[in-house]
Amino acid sequence: MAKLDEVKEILNTLRIAMSIAFGVLVVLIGNVIKRYDDAKVDIIFWTGVVSTFLIILIIALIVLKLSDKTKEIKDL
Repeated sequence: MAKLDEVKEILNTLRIAMSIAFGVLVVLIGNVIKRYDDAKVDIIFWTGVVSTFLIILIIALIVLKLSDKTKEIKDL
């Protein structure tokens, strides 16, 4: 039963991390769009664009890890 509890705790942590990442993504995209609308296409804008893609990649990795851990629960 301890292994099952451990996997469930990891799943909860990954879900929280994914929620935080989605929140950061929404705020970041909003700020990138605001800078674009204000015609401020500078280094901060491009840093935001690159960061957006990085966060999307991180979210994809978290989803893959969630899937693996969910399958692990099925095997327990």
